[in-house]
Amino acid sequence: MLILKLFFLAGIVIFFMGIRIVRPTHRGLIERLGKYHRFANPGFNWIIPFIENLYPVNITEQMVDAEPQEIITNDNLNARVDAQVYFKVKADEQSVKNSIYNVNNYQWQIVNLARTTLRNIIGTLTLKSANSERGKINSELHKTLMAETANWGIEIVRTELKEIDPPKDVQETMNKVVKAENEKIAAIDFATATETVADGEKRAQIKKAEAIKQSRILQAEGEAEAIRLVNEAAEKYFVGNAQILRKLQAVETAL
Repeated sequence: MLILKLFFLAGIVIFFMGIRIVRPTHRGLIERLGKYHRFANPGFNWIIPFIENLYPVNITEQMVDAEPQEIITNDNLNARVDAQVYFKVKADEQSVKNSIYNVNNYQWQIVNLARTTLRNIIGTLTLKSANSERGKINSELHKTLMAETANWGIEIVRTELKEIDPPKDVQETMNKVVKAENEKIAAIDFATATETVADGEKRAQIKKAEAIKQSRILQAEGEAEAIRLVNEAAEKYFVGNAQILRKLQAVETAL
């Protein structure tokens, strides 16, 4: 009877020792005596204590920093380059197995692969083109990482270039160039505005002069018309008086 109780208690202890809970953000690989045995989904799982082991694998999106590095560009300048890689382990059984059995420490491998790929890409570009073609560099980096990690059970979600900084002396020179260019643009804008104001004032003066000219023309035409009317009236007056005078002279002659 005592032996049965001991076996019963031992069974209870073994049962509770074998309980494993897998979170929704993870999947699990269960190994028996060092060999892969089965896949563990989220929720309650049970393993045989001391014989089986469960290894949880995070399947959520993760980020690794490729760490800043000095890269020599095609125009022989040392550019300080930093990037981030976002990835996740695919949730299916085969992908989870691949992430554990096909690669040793996939996070570290992704970092080194990203650094090597960036050196290869940016090494073929000038510093100026590298800064202006960040989208192209991101796309090429993402494409390369996807191809290289295809059998790791990894999905490369996206890559982001954080910085492509030139050497300090080059940066200072670039800042001076940008400042000079901004000052040039400001001077051109000021000159254009001044010219616009001058043109406006000139047009206003021309319109004013034309208005004065037109006013004088109208005034002269009015005066000429007045003189013409006076002349016509005078002419009619003198013609009428002359006719009356001739009639009077004729009467006097008849008498």
